[in-house]
Amino acid sequence: MVSLVAIAAVLAGMLITYAFRGDRQLNVLDVVLPAITFAGLLVRHRYPVAALIVVSVSVAVYYPRAGLDGPLIVLAFMILYTAADRGHLIAAITVGAVLLLGMGLGELGGSRHVDDSMFIAIAGWVVAAIAFGGVTRNRRAYLEEAERRAIDAERGKEEEARRRESEERLRIARELHDVLGHNISMINVQAAAALHGLKKRPEDAEEALRTIKDTSKETLRELRTTLGVLRQVDEDAPTAPADSLARIDALVAASGLEVRTELSGPLEAVPTEVDLAAARIIREALTNVSRHSGTNKATLSVSNTSGNIMIRVEDEGPGATYDGGSGFGLQGMRERASALGGTLEAGPRPEGGFRVVARLPLNGVR
Repeated sequence: MVSLVAIAAVLAGMLITYAFRGDRQLNVLDVVLPAITFAGLLVRHRYPVAALIVVSVSVAVYYPRAGLDGPLIVLAFMILYTAADRGHLIAAITVGAVLLLGMGLGELGGSRHVDDSMFIAIAGWVVAAIAFGGVTRNRRAYLEEAERRAIDAERGKEEEARRRESEERLRIARELHDVLGHNISMINVQAAAALHGLKKRPEDAEEALRTIKDTSKETLRELRTTLGVLRQVDEDAPTAPADSLARIDALVAASGLEVRTELSGPLEAVPTEVDLAAARIIREALTNVSRHSGTNKATLSVSNTSGNIMIRVEDEGPGATYDGGSGFGLQGMRERASALGGTLEAGPRPEGGFRVVARLPLNGVR
């Protein structure tokens, strides 16, 4: 659209010039050279360098050779601006310098067509056209870069939000599995014990039922609290103390197993993240013994040595066929260990039974 307006303005200027200077003898160049210039102007965005050369040569030939001095030079300024704006700054500077040099030499070699002030004005317009094209290009590049950075920043925020959301889902899944899964498993074990002892030892059945009552109450409270967090509802926090290595006796007792416990090293001043992860791994490992091992006996060893909390849970039961640890329990234990920079290995023992070994670095909290 701009090109068509410029062409129309130049044509109007040429007609006005002809009307006031009808004494000039016109020739074929008065038609051919403007036509070539107009064509170059129309394709300047697609072929900026080629259009620059064609238009510049046409304008350079037009003024000394054509009969009418129309305002064709305006299109030269436009083509210089376009070349610089499209990133061809060197080409625009070179062509502009050649045009001014040729114009100066032509004025010195014969009769003058422009005076000194007009020559300086033309040189100023050439420099201004090239400079303005460079400025607009830099400005456009700056805006594009700013927009790209804004998009990248927004995309980064969205990815970070998705990552945090995914981590929170995994954390909630682990908490539900570790706490609720353990309690429900305990209810199942105690219910089986109650049914077995109803006739032979009623006092054992009564104790099992009391355990079921207390465990189910704690399970409901844990579930209500977790759902309250998901719904962003202010719920009372659980009143029971959190799992901890300092309460390992209660943790073992809650498993309902006969556990031989071996503790070594200081276990009181353990970082909170490591302490909670260790307690949850122990809880889940003992729950797996209760569910899958086929025995009610296990061995638990916990040690603080060489800057690591080492956990080992073993049983000698016949167990189920080992499937490589695809269950959510083993996956959750591995995720807890990995989140702290540690490791967890789980699998059948050569001598029979199952073994879980976890290493949690004390200085690996991330």
